[in-house]
Amino acid sequence: MLRSVILAAAGSARMERFVANAPISKNIVHRFVAGDGTEDALRVSRELADDGLAVSLDHLGEDTLTAEQAEATKDEYLRLLGRLKETGLTPATEVSVKLSALGQKVDDRTAYEHARAICAAAADAGTTVTLDMEDHTTTDSTLEILAELRKDHPATGAVLQAYLRRTEGDCRELAASGSRVRLCKGAYAEPESVAFQSALDVDKSYVRCLNILMAGEGYPMLATHDPRLIAITEDRARWFDRDPSEFEIQMLYGVRPDEQARLAAAGYTVRVYVPYGDQWYGYLMRRLAERPANLAFFGRALASRK
Repeated sequence: MLRSVILAAAGSARMERFVANAPISKNIVHRFVAGDGTEDALRVSRELADDGLAVSLDHLGEDTLTAEQAEATKDEYLRLLGRLKETGLTPATEVSVKLSALGQKVDDRTAYEHARAICAAAADAGTTVTLDMEDHTTTDSTLEILAELRKDHPATGAVLQAYLRRTEGDCRELAASGSRVRLCKGAYAEPESVAFQSALDVDKSYVRCLNILMAGEGYPMLATHDPRLIAITEDRARWFDRDPSEFEIQMLYGVRPDEQARLAAAGYTVRVYVPYGDQWYGYLMRRLAERPANLAFFGRALASRK
């Protein structure tokens, strides 16, 4: 119920204005978002890299409805990749890209062309791109664009969401040699016809998908903060005789940093998903929906203002 309420708030313009103008918001956003600009992203990437962590940078902004907005997003990624190359932050730092931010809702071909330019820039910088997955209506389009991009850039990563009923099949399709696949639970409001609704069913699906990816020949990227799923990931790695270099664990910036450090110290590759930019509201609300316990942070921040 709480997750549904949070996801409803994510689509509310009125709630967005309220949160954006609330005095506590700056402190809250600072915990989960690197900052507004490219240099903020680079600063946080350097800090994480110095701590032995890998990074995936995401320029926030998925409500792209014009060709001009899509072009601006592409240009920002090209600028970011240029700076990553200049500062020597690759290959430990890759980028995550939402096709909706590149114009997917306007024209699939435009999104593909922009993504291809970003993939080429990433290759030149010595790093990779992962295509974020969004609501279920874009899944087929995203996977089709992924397949096209992989013809020239085979290291382009995919994202699959365990709460979708189709994902086990997608995992089987993508668990091939050289295929980088991020598995996450999913954070969009989806109908029961396409997505599991209970947390238990989503967790069970996650484990089934995890087993498929670990048994395959690809490179699994297991995105979760759930202690049970992390323990299962460690167990499955031993079961399938996976060396720590053959998969990675991914977590969000600002969530369970002590666990990130523990896993890195244990020899695992831990990649931190770091968003930046001023379009943070939708991202933040979905993170709260994924892990409602984060609401406690809001409460503590609010109390500190009294």
